[in-house]
Formats: sequence, C-alpha cells, structure tokens
Amino acid sequence: MSKSLVSKLPDADMQAAPAALLRAGRRAREIARQTGTAVVVMRDGKLVEETAIEPHQVDEVKEAGKAA
Repeated sequence: MSKSLVSKLPDADMQAAPAALLRAGRRAREIARQTGTAVVVMRDGKLVEETAIEPHQVDEVKEAGKAA
C-alpha cells in the first residue's frame, strides 16, 4: 500500500486503528502460511482468495510460471 493510512477521528483508540488493521493482516497471512490455508482479501472491489507461500518458494513459483 503506497497510501499512508491515517485516522481523522479524534478518539485516541481510533487513531491507532489503521496500524492495528495492518498488523492484523500481516499476522493473518503469517498464520495462513504456517497452516497452508488461503486468506480472503478485497481487491478491486472483489473478494479474492490468496494462497500464502513461504519466501523460499517464490523462486519456484516464478520458474513454474515461465515454464507454463
């Protein structure tokens, strides 16, 4: 995300909400990677299922895409 998420609400708890949501998303992806499950996210107004992969698998996925 290139946009900085900043809450414009005066409540101190709400000021921390955007950062908490980002942390929750990172943690959800981490748990999905550990358990081999997908994460459902909203992308371009549509629900999309993302499959988490381990960092060492990125090169394997890239190579498989080139071979296809």
